[in-house]
Amino acid sequence: MGPGVTLASSVRLFERETMKYIFRTPTVREGRVATGRLFSRYKLVQGVSVLKIDGEYYETQYPAEEDVLDAEKFYLGGIVHEVTAEEKADLESAGYTVETVE
Repeated sequence: MGPGVTLASSVRLFERETMKYIFRTPTVREGRVATGRLFSRYKLVQGVSVLKIDGEYYETQYPAEEDVLDAEKFYLGGIVHEVTAEEKADLESAGYTVETVE
């Protein structure tokens, strides 16, 4: 270790570098429009996309191409996204849950 570098600071730096943050987009359960008792009970889990436009987060199941292009950040619904510490803080301040994975 170099001058001014302690074991504790090296461990903190290592922890910071190895921490990963996972954002799972919201989901909804939807039933298909169909006749019959079987189909009326069957539900599919659908991902909801999250977009950050002009500093605000929006949710949509069917994002328009122009919205995706205009977005500062876009998280496709139904996908697990690895995010940075800054994105984690932004998402959590907007009310979303971000998991920390070591």
